[in-house]
Amino acid sequence: MKISIVIPTLNEASRIGSVIHALRQQDADCEIIVVDGGSKDGTLEQAGRAGARAFPAPRGRGQQLAFGASQSSGSVILFLHADTLLPEGGLQAIRLHLKNPEIVGGNFRILFNGDTEFAEWLTGFYARFRRRGLYYGDSAIFVRRCIYDTIGGIKPIALMEDYDFSRRLEGVGETVCIESPAVETSSRRFEGRRPVAIVFGWACIHALFHLGLPPHLLARLYDSARRRRPQHYTASNSSHSRSDRA
Repeated sequence: MKISIVIPTLNEASRIGSVIHALRQQDADCEIIVVDGGSKDGTLEQAGRAGARAFPAPRGRGQQLAFGASQSSGSVILFLHADTLLPEGGLQAIRLHLKNPEIVGGNFRILFNGDTEFAEWLTGFYARFRRRGLYYGDSAIFVRRCIYDTIGGIKPIALMEDYDFSRRLEGVGETVCIESPAVETSSRRFEGRRPVAIVFGWACIHALFHLGLPPHLLARLYDSARRRRPQHYTASNSSHSRSDRA
């Protein structure tokens, strides 16, 4: 079972080499595809030197993910954010669960790093999402290639591409949330925000999406709101925040 790993990037030169190396340690034969949205720090070159198939693409996770999937050759596609750590045993866990032919795909339980009550709250908040069948790209979504093609793949939209895809994936068959090992991601994009504000923002984005607001307009609203928040993280992290939910 060959796994193709699609990684969208923007200004991730400082970490992309270690990300690729860690994946190779899990599976030397997996296909790693890095799709870069116009980095200015040499991310694309670093990815190529580390052994990934590296491509430039228009900026925007939806477009980058869709392009990466179109270049993949594996029977399983894993969409992995550059700032999400897939721990040792992650690829093996995917293969183990997909031995069940009823499983069409799924994602991983997500842990937010940091020894704070806020990070613990975020971890629990996302777990409650998943119990309702809701999950997003930072939880490392994977899918059988035949199912990906059947449901029309990732749409190259400006926002909510992962939510849109996971809704269609949930509608076509049984999915699994891999509890162990869990993936780990940063809680920095939520710093300076109260839980009630996170829930309210999440609800507004989803409501407007379901009401039919075009994703490019929704992205403008989201970016405008984000610029009004306190920023405590680097430009590299904020460059991806357009597709971070909640």
